[in-house]
Amino acid sequence: MLIRLELIRIVITEIHNQQAVILREVNGDRELPIVIGIVEATSIDRRVRRIESPRPLTHDLLCNTIEILGGKIQDILIHRFEDQTYFAALRVIHGNNLIEIDCRPSDAIAVSVSFDPFLPILIQEDVLNQAITVLIE
Repeated sequence: MLIRLELIRIVITEIHNQQAVILREVNGDRELPIVIGIVEATSIDRRVRRIESPRPLTHDLLCNTIEILGGKIQDILIHRFEDQTYFAALRVIHGNNLIEIDCRPSDAIAVSVSFDPFLPILIQEDVLNQAITVLIE
């Protein structure tokens, strides 16, 4: 089963190399922190605050390329958690096909928040349960 998440917080600190995004279950209380890099955190933050860039950034390039090639990004899916690492995919509709493009969750979230409204962020329920169990331990 797929669970929809929403971005509720971006944690950017100059003290540490690792930043974080916090996702929360849309119809529930479970939260999922994901550690990300400063570049990705800054990109997500700029998009959420709708700060325009004079030239396309990497995530803009990706979105534009998919669109120009006839695809439409449907959503992002976090589908695996292994060795403290999340795995995600951009899910793109191209013609009658659903194509999953492997990517880091941080990049997928940056793409998601590039749209208005944001693209859905989904996670496999077993992945969410597994990640929360690891966080509790």
